[in-house]
Amino acid sequence: MKIVFFGTPDYVVPVIDELLKHFRTNANPHPIAAVITQSPKPAGREKRLSYSPVDCWAYEKKIPKYFDPTDLIKEGIFADIGVLASYGQFIPDSVIKLFRYGILNIHPSLLPLWRGASPIQASIISGESKTGVSIIKLDKLLDHGAIVTQFKDEITNTDTAGSLRQRLFARSSEVMPGLIEAYVAGKISPKKQDEEKVTLTRQIKKEDAYIIPSVLNSALKGKTLRKKWSINFIKEYAVSFSPDSINLFIRAMNPWPVAWSKIKIKNQELRIKIHKAHIEDSRLVFDEVQLEGKSTVSWKQFIQGYPEAKFANA
Repeated sequence: MKIVFFGTPDYVVPVIDELLKHFRTNANPHPIAAVITQSPKPAGREKRLSYSPVDCWAYEKKIPKYFDPTDLIKEGIFADIGVLASYGQFIPDSVIKLFRYGILNIHPSLLPLWRGASPIQASIISGESKTGVSIIKLDKLLDHGAIVTQFKDEITNTDTAGSLRQRLFARSSEVMPGLIEAYVAGKISPKKQDEEKVTLTRQIKKEDAYIIPSVLNSALKGKTLRKKWSINFIKEYAVSFSPDSINLFIRAMNPWPVAWSKIKIKNQELRIKIHKAHIEDSRLVFDEVQLEGKSTVSWKQFIQGYPEAKFANA
């Protein structure tokens, strides 16, 4: 078995690591034929190149790595199957057709629910108690391919996008080796997705994490507003402005881009990030916040340091 892995962030490293361990044998010492990952980006004040976690993993394991999927064609890389997990770029049809068994895409939602770039955040914001992972056969359309398998997982009342994502991909690393064996043996028949049940998400931007100050103030008092709140990165989706919905939103924006708002301190309007919160007696209660240019502190510490701080309409 020869595999090409497409992926970039740290939380997908367990998947490729498990594939290497499972398929490496004396007869097949190099089961990972190549890795395709995002190219290094300038980071920090000195703009030094920062390499992706998958890039670093491949370098350590001495596995060929490329930054352009079409390099597989140029370099004549052979593999039986591709595995894609949060790669972050489009895969051309010419590359998909390279593989005898196609490319299996690990998508962290129960497709066709929450196609697109932000399924985990959408699952949390929606208030669902369950989510899961769909492993689909990649085609040229966005998260459209036939479903090879799915598994479910609970969304706890303390899950953030970060914790849920970590858990879903850790479970995927356990599932993938056996799934690939069964799939290439012809024991699984992929099923088409129900197009009538499709919901869509897009890549989240920093401005999407903004919460109106007056709305936060109402939630801190335990009030629910009648006005609907359109979640910009989920197509045609809105929730009520309530303590519960804002708490879910804060969890969904953690660890990035982090929910934020504006707060007035001595007639100066500053940006404040809300890292953590919870619900207590039907009210939203902040746990950890961060004023622009400052370190993260508890809400109690913040109020002690800035007793005059007020959200708009407070």
